[in-house]
Amino acid sequence: MSRTSPKGSGPVLVVEDLHVAYGRVEAVRGVSFSVDPGSLVTLVGANGAGKSSIINAISGLIRPKSGRVTFDGQDITRTPSHRLVGQGLVQVPEGRQILGTLTIEENLHLGGWHVGGASAAALAETYERFPVLGDRRHLPAGSLSGGEQQMLAIARALVARPKVLLMDEPSMGLAPKVVDEVFRVVDEIRTTGTTIVLVEQNARRALRAADHGYVLQTGEVVHSGPAEELLADPKIVEAYLGVEATQ
Repeated sequence: MSRTSPKGSGPVLVVEDLHVAYGRVEAVRGVSFSVDPGSLVTLVGANGAGKSSIINAISGLIRPKSGRVTFDGQDITRTPSHRLVGQGLVQVPEGRQILGTLTIEENLHLGGWHVGGASAAALAETYERFPVLGDRRHLPAGSLSGGEQQMLAIARALVARPKVLLMDEPSMGLAPKVVDEVFRVVDEIRTTGTTIVLVEQNARRALRAADHGYVLQTGEVVHSGPAEELLADPKIVEAYLGVEATQ
């Protein structure tokens, strides 16, 4: 369900010296990173570290104070979010943001609004991947459990056939068994060739799933590198990743 770029063709997403401010409060200060096609990059850090602000600035939901975002070689720093979806940059928002009074299938059609709704093929593929959504497609989305709503939010994004999928705290508020299922789905999506940028407070799980990681603290990148190296460094784990990284 993705539009892929060949590996080795250069980064598909580049963030350069990004600054995001809310009034006088600067939430993101000079963050830079790049994402290669087909890879999974994670941004980890405590609540308030600036992770979601970065994702929202990339996806066009907020305007950065300064800096540059390049997607597929084009400057998208001030491109509206609805246009970015059509170009293949799609976000799974924090808190799921499904429309509870609409049916599950109506929510999925919203994911394909830029092409007139989800195609029959896209729906069939979605229901094969997420059987519970297919079984309950005509029920209100609000009738789903929290974990099922997260799967719907992910499915809705996949209907848009993303080249790059931005995932903002997909495990937030979920039971451990459901978190396992979320990360299983993330890994499955990645095997299709979809590039993923994952924002997570559950640092250990995120880094275990990722190729490359960036550790954020108070709006700045304090460490970066191959994910397995970050996990193996006890000083980084103790200083920045907290209890979640040792569970």
